Amino acid sequence: MSKYENAMKLMEERCGNGKEEVIALATISLSPGAAGNPRPVVRMVCAYYEDGVFYVSTDAKKNKMLQIEKNAEVSVCGLDWYSFQGTAENLGWVKDEKNAGIIAKFKSIFDWFDEVGDEDNPNSIVLRITLTKGTIIDHERKYGEQQYEVDFINHTAK
Repeated sequence: MSKYENAMKLMEERCGNGKEEVIALATISLSPGAAGNPRPVVRMVCAYYEDGVFYVSTDAKKNKMLQIEKNAEVSVCGLDWYSFQGTAENLGWVKDEKNAGIIAKFKSIFDWFDEVGDEDNPNSIVLRITLTKGTIIDHERKYGEQQYEVDFINHTAK
């Protein structure tokens, strides 16, 4: 197996398999810091992972979505020793027909979704975070390496 395939197996074990994953999602603030530079903003979100993508249920009017509208470049990390960059995209209303498969997964993975998912609100949307590159650590060296530098676009890992 290639290093990339090993890294993807590790990601699936840690984040996938139809389970809820709490991740830190970082965006760029709409207001600059004291020196006038862009500044990061981070928050915890519930997501599920599948094939190099995290899916999040959120509201289109939240600050994170307003920030993503201006700059879709994001970073995510989790307590299972990974940190990645990616691009975020608003897939639209959760009840949109094109999101039916994702919402079915939200309902099966997130035990809270039926209660607080606010499906009838047209601002209740699906956020897709497509990973581009980053690092996952395997202290156990389950697949041989301790650290994988993953390139999701070119399907490689070092």
